[in-house]
Amino acid sequence: MKQSLSLRLGQQLAMTPQLQQAIKLLQLSTLDLQEEIQEMVTDNPLLEYEDSEGPVFESLTPAEQNTDVEAASAGVNAEAAVDLDAGDAMPEELPVDSRWDDVYESSGTGGEAPDIEDRNTYQETLGDYLLWQLNLTPMSPADRVIATMIIDAIDTDGILTTTVEDLVDSLNADQSPGDSAEVSADEVIAVLKLVQHFDPIGVGARDLRECLLIQLQALAEDTPWRQQALAIVTDHLDLLAGRDFSALCTRTHLNESDLDQTIRLIQSLNPRPGSTVNTGPEEFIVPDVVVRKVVNRRGHRWSVELNGDAVPRIRLNEHYAELARSVNSAADATYLREHLTEARWFLKSLQSRHDTLLKVASKIVEMQRGFLDYGEEAMKPMVLADIAAAVEMHESTISRVTSRKYMHTPRGVFELKYFFSSHVATKTGGEVSSTAIRALIRKLTAEENPRKPLSDSQLQTLLSAQNIKVARRTIAKYRESLRIPPSSERRRLS
Repeated sequence: MKQSLSLRLGQQLAMTPQLQQAIKLLQLSTLDLQEEIQEMVTDNPLLEYEDSEGPVFESLTPAEQNTDVEAASAGVNAEAAVDLDAGDAMPEELPVDSRWDDVYESSGTGGEAPDIEDRNTYQETLGDYLLWQLNLTPMSPADRVIATMIIDAIDTDGILTTTVEDLVDSLNADQSPGDSAEVSADEVIAVLKLVQHFDPIGVGARDLRECLLIQLQALAEDTPWRQQALAIVTDHLDLLAGRDFSALCTRTHLNESDLDQTIRLIQSLNPRPGSTVNTGPEEFIVPDVVVRKVVNRRGHRWSVELNGDAVPRIRLNEHYAELARSVNSAADATYLREHLTEARWFLKSLQSRHDTLLKVASKIVEMQRGFLDYGEEAMKPMVLADIAAAVEMHESTISRVTSRKYMHTPRGVFELKYFFSSHVATKTGGEVSSTAIRALIRKLTAEENPRKPLSDSQLQTLLSAQNIKVARRTIAKYRESLRIPPSSERRRLS
């Protein structure tokens, strides 16, 4: 093969550190972005927080031909300066008649005081709550050991995950050689009965029947339908689970009205009593975008703006920026200039993130105006490629923008990805969103006759009457995603 030299022209995208930072900020959620900004302000002396209020951006939907984007500081106002000379200088020593340590105890850590929020992040588990009640209950040391092992075997739903026999074997295996008396099953059951009446009532039950019975027995004896509910849970729980109301009426000698009242009492019980105790940290959603309805003479329009309270506002510290241009030391000048460049790139990336997020959110509101006006049934089919083509960006960029970003609307708070859905063809050649189909299924099942709930085939027929062409297995998939049980489990007396 003969060797030769040739020239070839080409273009290649280089992932510079600045581009990587912009992409990183684009895909961060609001809470992660707050941490990133705090870390950057801490590490870079050229950045500082700006104390100001008001919306970051504001825009109207392009459909209204009012797409002005107001960059009201955006947390990136680099022109504002800091007045360092305002006020009188504070003397180094002030006359006082007492010392700080005489009034307030020192933390002894030598550092900053612990954050109050950090001290409140611990969440009490169900086991901690039961152990707290155990410490308040008088009992012998042996019974306390048994109760502790029982509590350790209770899951987060409040159900005992082991058997009495296994508990007995474990307790006897843990005994020291000098102990002669072995723990019996009756002792474990006696302590278990005591734990089962801790709060929440029914915790430590071995199965669903026992859990419901404990809660029913704890009710006052004059509670209406209590005895009938005890009889059904004890002997006919399988018929109740199968919704065989005719057989229940025959076995319990109750008419349909009385049986309905008894079932309502049973349904008021909690089959997972442990779920009432908080077992994890609470998660808060901070909306990135706020959508408001603006009424005018010609009707109404939808205003889109970024949540100014979600992201802290930062700016360049002009004092250090001026110092970077006038410092004499070469090392100090290099240090300040590097951080000045880094700060400017960070502010530019932050500004780009806000612009992109607002542009995408405005286009989503424009295309899904029917949802804002009429609800889920008016949701239009939309995919990432539709928004990418409308705002002239790549689909990967739209995916990053809409990931873990939330929009506050008059109909609730939704993730931006919620507005994207696949489409289903109609008989007339049009398209309908899968979200709209789910809304129709929820509406049809909510309005159905409880004695004769709609099957998936009947739902298919009703949707077909509205020109929606969808298979029965697709309806079953949508119904399961909505956590709507099948028709056999939705049957009720009223």
